[in-house]
Amino acid sequence: MNIQPDHENLIYSGRIDWSNPKAPVFVYPCTSVQMRFTGNSLKIFIENHHAYWNNYLGYLLDGKQEKALLAQKGKTTLAIKVPQTPNGEHELLLFKRQDACHEFAFLGAEIGDGERLLRCPAKPERRIEVYGDSVSAGEVSEAVSCVGMEDPEHNGEYSNSWYSYAWMTARKLNAEIHDIAQGGIALMDGTGWFCEPEAVGMETAWDKIHYNPVLGESMQWDFSRYTPQAVIVALGQNDSHPQDCMRQDYDGEQAVIWRQHYQEFLKKLRERYPKARIICCTTLLNHDASWDRSIGQAVQELQDEKITRYLFQRNGRGTPGHLRIPEAKEMAEELAAYIESLEIEGWN
Repeated sequence: MNIQPDHENLIYSGRIDWSNPKAPVFVYPCTSVQMRFTGNSLKIFIENHHAYWNNYLGYLLDGKQEKALLAQKGKTTLAIKVPQTPNGEHELLLFKRQDACHEFAFLGAEIGDGERLLRCPAKPERRIEVYGDSVSAGEVSEAVSCVGMEDPEHNGEYSNSWYSYAWMTARKLNAEIHDIAQGGIALMDGTGWFCEPEAVGMETAWDKIHYNPVLGESMQWDFSRYTPQAVIVALGQNDSHPQDCMRQDYDGEQAVIWRQHYQEFLKKLRERYPKARIICCTTLLNHDASWDRSIGQAVQELQDEKITRYLFQRNGRGTPGHLRIPEAKEMAEELAAYIESLEIEGWN
């Protein structure tokens, strides 16, 4: 039985390019499609668009997580081994492990002749959105032998959005997530590591579906498709590259300009989401505390009671490399508890 991507029993989550309903394109980490089916045969059809690193597809089948290497270009057919179950029913969550180091089109699936595609449970009513960098994307999170250490050499194999603090937080809150996260990205264009030397910042990427110029033209996101009740802004770490203006001169021109851009970004989010709680933070990843001070000042000056700043217990004092699974779990536990303590309209 062939299953087309626009089948009504498939459940999607994330910013997805639906220009072609028969080939929806997954761009951001944590973007997913869920399906329930009968039988013991399953094939998945993917067309990958490669920018850098090796690209992997993530999936959970009956709760067991696996990954599959995708061809750098063209189509990949994944024949997935399906275990026997007492009732013959299975649940699959297919998801994007990595950021815009690649995009892929989901071309559908195939199950056995005479088998059925079942309805999935409804999405959670709680919805969160995260704007962040590689830590929010779960980059190098699976390098668990390097907890608290610099990153090992890698080519994308350790990156897994399932183990990002962002998705862990969403699962703790029983919330749907849109994870607008990109490795190397800073707030402002021309800073950070993403797409250097013509660095693209979150101020350009935040309202897009496609935003990596290597993979084609940018495309605007339709904000009417998803309205979160809680928004997490985790920026201010890659912003110290190529110059750590905040550490060098907190009251200097460049530092002041950054705070102004940060406030303008928050105002744009507020315009899109008038009722949302917006939580501003950085992460456990090592960085100078002046950035957190600057975020706190920017938030305080806005005087919006629904925009708050959160500092983790080990904020900026954790790993010198990327967060591994235990560190992401630490962040998620703190952040979920903090969000639950807030009064959020439409949350319950």
